[in-house]
Amino acid sequence: MYPWLAMGHQTAFLHLCNKLAKRGHRISFITPSKAQAKLEPFNLHPNLITFVPITVSHVEGLPHDAQTTADVSYPLHTHIMTAMDLTQHDLETLLSDLKPHLVFYDFTHWMPKLAKSLGIKGVHYCTASSVMVGYTLPPVRYYHGTQLSESDLMEPPEGYPDSSIKLFSHEARAFAGKRKETFGSDVLFYDRQFIAMNEADVLAYRTCREVEGPYLDYIGKQFNKPVLCTGPVILDPPTSQLEEKFETWLGGFEAGSVVYCCFGSECTLRPNQFHELLLGLEITNKPFLAALKAPLGFETVEEAMPEGFQERVEGRGFVWGGWVLQQLILAHPSVGCFITHCGSGSLSEALVNKCQLVLLPNVGDQILNARMMGNNLEVGVEVEKDEEGVYCKESVCKAVSIVMDDENEISKKVRENHSRLRDLLLDKDLESSYVDNFCMKLQEIVEGGGLTCTSDSC
Repeated sequence: MYPWLAMGHQTAFLHLCNKLAKRGHRISFITPSKAQAKLEPFNLHPNLITFVPITVSHVEGLPHDAQTTADVSYPLHTHIMTAMDLTQHDLETLLSDLKPHLVFYDFTHWMPKLAKSLGIKGVHYCTASSVMVGYTLPPVRYYHGTQLSESDLMEPPEGYPDSSIKLFSHEARAFAGKRKETFGSDVLFYDRQFIAMNEADVLAYRTCREVEGPYLDYIGKQFNKPVLCTGPVILDPPTSQLEEKFETWLGGFEAGSVVYCCFGSECTLRPNQFHELLLGLEITNKPFLAALKAPLGFETVEEAMPEGFQERVEGRGFVWGGWVLQQLILAHPSVGCFITHCGSGSLSEALVNKCQLVLLPNVGDQILNARMMGNNLEVGVEVEKDEEGVYCKESVCKAVSIVMDDENEISKKVRENHSRLRDLLLDKDLESSYVDNFCMKLQEIVEGGGLTCTSDSC
């Protein structure tokens, strides 16, 4: 395993490692020392999953101790990618020594060619949704190159399975701009992504067909490659307990009454959007727990809060700028609503709990994840934004009010759909069958050199 040097990708790959190791497979997880220290507590099979340290070379523009995206601000992520590209020679040495049957990767577009030269099968393991990949990166889109316009991207590509999933103008503008950006080593971001998929032996997704089946079929046809699913992402319960300060605070409210808001470990809001979000939570008149990074230009969440905010919400509002055990918070009986940025990991954790979803995407695949959850699966309500992609306190409050109103017709439908999907995802036989099938298909690739995949078998 050699995932992109971002903790969300590292943990997603390790989660798969645990599922594979449970079935007896030996795995070498290549990662920098800082990431290894964070990942080790979540290695459930240390006898089969071995961390292999990799040195991340210093790149001009990066702090000298930077190893992952968690160590730098978003504009510097491209330099982390450049540093990762510089590990190619070390990877060749490691893979030559380890002699694995398969190598799993995502952002390293040079990996499939390297793997082939060593007789190793390359598995592109995508932690983003197939909804996003199918919308933005199929060959029918890619070969338009940087010329694809904002208006082109507002509509799904030819043959895309769901015409209701579209981008607003401000979102399409951002995606069109992304096509012209380089991301590490002077390689265009979209070239990097497309080559990594197009030259892989097999494409794998962190999902199940019950949620993303039509999009997976579309990608398989577009790339003419087998597409495998690892199944629903059901994380093993943390062995640690919820911190006392959170347990005590949440325990002071009625069941299903608290609004929980968290945008992951890497989302940094603009100050005006940070303000509108907190003010929106305030005017819901409901208790809330917001776990957010300090906005741009601020060191702490405390110094960034709106004037008088802390005094007005004292006793019912808790804003925290540090890390939280989200799984345990979402499972707490008092939490009735989750405002999420729609990252794949957060959605996976949310769908297996009973709290209702308010969808507030920020960038990239989060946007199309939100459309799938809101338009297609109808398990959440998306916060309204203006033509520039800006939300206000009233739109935040409105979405929360809808999902937490038992009598609202939209809420009733969302709750029913969410409940049905939760029951499906929590079926242990479903998860087990997916992982078993995934392992079987990989075995066929290793033994037979290839795999012809149909939608029913993959």
